[in-house]
Amino acid sequence: MLWIKLSKLVKREQQGDNEYMPRFLTLADVAEQLQISAAACYALVHSGELPAFQIGGRGQWRVDEAKFEAFIDDRHAAARTMLAAENTTSTQ
Repeated sequence: MLWIKLSKLVKREQQGDNEYMPRFLTLADVAEQLQISAAACYALVHSGELPAFQIGGRGQWRVDEAKFEAFIDDRHAAARTMLAAENTTSTQ
């Protein structure tokens, strides 16, 4: 397992990404990245907007890094669409 983490770190460094981000993020990690509260992050998961899964005996939530990146991309696209619609209606 450690070898896998180290190999991912090496691959990221070779690609010019100096920060190591694990494949699965805790809700606390996601909340920190988005600069929102833990409660807001939990609400995103429970609404189904942010795909996550529970694991372990205590049911810890985890978010796949790729799904987190896709979530951010979707939010950017939604914001662009909303702004374009506002610009269209304000110019008419």
